[in-house]
Amino acid sequence: MLASEAAMTKSYLTTSTGSKAKVHRRKPAIPVIKHIAKDNDQEKQEVLTKPIELSRVIHFLEDPLAATLKERQIFALKKVVKRCQKGFLLKELADVFKILYICAEKSKDHPEYTSVLCDLLKICRLPFLKEKTSDEVTYAQTVKESLSQMGFLMRVPNAEVRNQICHSIISVYSSVTSKHCVDGLHPTSLGYRVQLLEQSGLAETLVLSMALLENQPAVKLQVLQTLQMLSSSSDMNCSLILKAQGAQQICFHMNEPDPSGQVLFRSSEILWNLLERGCKEEVTAQLSNMDCIMALKEAFLHQLLNGFRHYDLQLRNDLLVITTLIAENPKSPLIESLFAKQLIIFVTFPELKSHNPLVRNLKLSYNNEDFEMKRLLLNLVVVMSKDLSALQLFKEGHVVLALLQLVKPTAAPPEGQSSPRNWTPVQQEELQLQALATLATVAPLMLDDYMTCQGNTCLLLLLEWCTERDAYFGQGHSFHGTGGRGSKKAQMRYCVRLLRSMVSLGNEAINQDLFDQGAISQLLVIIMQMEGSPEEEDVITLEIKADIQLILSALCENNPHRKELFGSEGVEMTVHFLKMSTEKFYSGLGHNKLILSTVDCVWSCIVGCYTTEDVFLEKEGIFLLLDLLHSSPRNMQNVVLGTLLELCDNPKTMSHILAWRGQKSLTTPGLLLQLWRQEEAELGVSRDLYGRISDPKKPILCYYQEEEDSQVSLPANRPSAAVMDVSENLRSKIYSVFCKLGFEALPGLSTEDYITLSIVTRYLDFKVGEVWDEISKELSLEGVRPVTPDEEALDTIAKMTEDTARRVTTQQSSMLEQQDKEDVSEEKRMYTEISSNWKQQELTAQSWEHFVAKTSNYKILKETKEHQERSIDSSRPKPKHKKAIFHSTQINGLQITKFCGRVMTVESTPFHLTGGPLANTELALERVPIQGGALRKPPTATEDPEYFNTVSVK
Repeated sequence: MLASEAAMTKSYLTTSTGSKAKVHRRKPAIPVIKHIAKDNDQEKQEVLTKPIELSRVIHFLEDPLAATLKERQIFALKKVVKRCQKGFLLKELADVFKILYICAEKSKDHPEYTSVLCDLLKICRLPFLKEKTSDEVTYAQTVKESLSQMGFLMRVPNAEVRNQICHSIISVYSSVTSKHCVDGLHPTSLGYRVQLLEQSGLAETLVLSMALLENQPAVKLQVLQTLQMLSSSSDMNCSLILKAQGAQQICFHMNEPDPSGQVLFRSSEILWNLLERGCKEEVTAQLSNMDCIMALKEAFLHQLLNGFRHYDLQLRNDLLVITTLIAENPKSPLIESLFAKQLIIFVTFPELKSHNPLVRNLKLSYNNEDFEMKRLLLNLVVVMSKDLSALQLFKEGHVVLALLQLVKPTAAPPEGQSSPRNWTPVQQEELQLQALATLATVAPLMLDDYMTCQGNTCLLLLLEWCTERDAYFGQGHSFHGTGGRGSKKAQMRYCVRLLRSMVSLGNEAINQDLFDQGAISQLLVIIMQMEGSPEEEDVITLEIKADIQLILSALCENNPHRKELFGSEGVEMTVHFLKMSTEKFYSGLGHNKLILSTVDCVWSCIVGCYTTEDVFLEKEGIFLLLDLLHSSPRNMQNVVLGTLLELCDNPKTMSHILAWRGQKSLTTPGLLLQLWRQEEAELGVSRDLYGRISDPKKPILCYYQEEEDSQVSLPANRPSAAVMDVSENLRSKIYSVFCKLGFEALPGLSTEDYITLSIVTRYLDFKVGEVWDEISKELSLEGVRPVTPDEEALDTIAKMTEDTARRVTTQQSSMLEQQDKEDVSEEKRMYTEISSNWKQQELTAQSWEHFVAKTSNYKILKETKEHQERSIDSSRPKPKHKKAIFHSTQINGLQITKFCGRVMTVESTPFHLTGGPLANTELALERVPIQGGALRKPPTATEDPEYFNTVSVK
């Protein structure tokens, strides 16, 4: 029998030389026993020296005739293990895992195969080997399938096999690839193995296998460790785990008995990894069921009440973070499980005393982990506040009162007394700031509790504390403490932000309570102190100033009495900020928000009260608003113009608006028309090159009105495009301002402005025509035919609108023609002036040439002298006729004498002696040719040319 087994084993293990090896059974002879032993030893030696082929081993294992040869099969498998001690070749990987599969099947009935199976799985910890670089690409699909089969081996009930599978998977991430070649073979890279392991779906298989590990806690812990490794390094693995409902499965079993104490830790780490690298919504959805919430509740309470090690406290905080993320899901049964109610008790501890058994014996060590838990609980309150059903729990747990207790400044203990154990100053500062931030979310939802706890008084006292000069030094380490190091700026920032949240609700009881406690004057003092501070402005400071102005606006809006108390101090504050340089708009610090809140403060605190309006006008507030309108960005002009329009109800405002002058003598009407043209250009209104109406049927239609789908009928509660246009752009406000200013006798307008003004004048008519046109289209879409009189009325209105547009177009054309005529006239006048200047220059040049000629040519000089003598003779008086009447040349003390063609005016007697002062007396000078008299030097380039050479002597 031994000889026959040896012969059969030899026939299976002999190396085949052909493509298909044929196995021939032969009937062994009956040799002598001594010779049989010798042949058996020779065959074993022959097997040890010849290389083994995996395909023949697989054939040997699968052959039904060899089913009874268990020892020989195990011997062959050990040969495979010995041969592959340095790793499996990529090209042999398919055969190796087929052998693993066969061994797994045989181990069900024959446990002896389990040890060989474990040995083979141990080799899987080593990197796979490649003969060529291209092997990685060639055998990639084989590697994926093989790794997937490794996961399916978890069905083998043996604990050692399952542990070996987990260790092999972990080794893929932890093993270091050797750079040295092994017999000409190279190990595959780490990235290659990790990538193919992700694509094999092994993570999903491990999650599904956890259902088979109920009675093997050690193996389950190993699987959790493997899943932790897989989820911490790959997004794809996290997706596969979630695909198998991994978050839910892990949470279900996180509280199972565990002597090692690692199951809860591993489970929480896996959930953390899934939340960080996977789909957070999918994770929270899987955990948002009653079983998972109860499991988290049990784990958290156990760690909170029984944990004392640093490890336990950290794990407690991790579970609280996971609970907070679950609370963000509105479908989570956090309230129904009573977990939320218990968490609220811990939120108010230790600020409020409670007899609840959960906190009766609870003591905090006030270390960093307890501090983190307190912060996480405050954050949980903000998250839970999104669910209105949680507000009742807040009310029962007195959450607002506990938060206000945290907000109050901590007083230093009296000298000689030791302070009770509590939070450190740094921790107290961070909790104070976070409590303020939490109140900004919770307090607007719980107004009754806020008023009952005197929230306004607490916040105003905190503001007063923030302005005091004392030895307090803010650390500014936390997120909420940004920018507050060395001061109380962070506390003031969040206090003012909380007040803004409360007054913006419009609750009259809260606003009246603030007003009665002097909030307006207190806030005005604070903002002016901050403005006068020598510290450099930063984002925090500008935010505080803007919030204070918004609070003042909310308090004074629609209340004339409060506007009157806003008074001159408030007006000076707004005027001061309106003088801000426009260069700061784009500083990035928030000056644009500050100037916008200032305009809102003018609108809400000044407009509507004539007393404050008059003070604002005296401070040149209108000029500042117009300067801001001229220089402000496009998105701010609507608010500024709206404020100006409201101020126009004061009759004193008109003179200020008309007196304003901008750059290049720009007037208010010119500025408004310029804004109108910019608005129409942005809205895509059809205009020609000169700004005239190009389409009389659509004189002011915007592009979005044309693009709107005209085939859909609008519901009754939705305004049409023509109506929305009135409130969404500047044109309606500009038209309203012109209705106050008038449309005629406006200063500083050009022809382009008058063309635009003709459109502005008819804006209301055009807008009414648009609305009627929309009504007509709406009736047509709904299939409604108006009665004949109504139809005729609609046609008449449409025709009137078009005729009005045509008349405006004609008027605009006449303006352009008149402007062209004026341009031509101005051009002619300019040409005449230029011609006269050139002629004068020519005459001057001729005169100079004549003068030079006299000095160089005696004949010309002689002729000139003779001409001069004749002129003198002709100027002498003729003999008087005896009957002629002589008239005196003296008029009211002036003696007029004529010399050489010139007129000389001589004052003979002072005016105060004669009593007849010369007033408004003008003498026409005689025009004489340049040839006579003395010659003058030609004028220089800087002198204005003279048209005539005249002399006046006094």
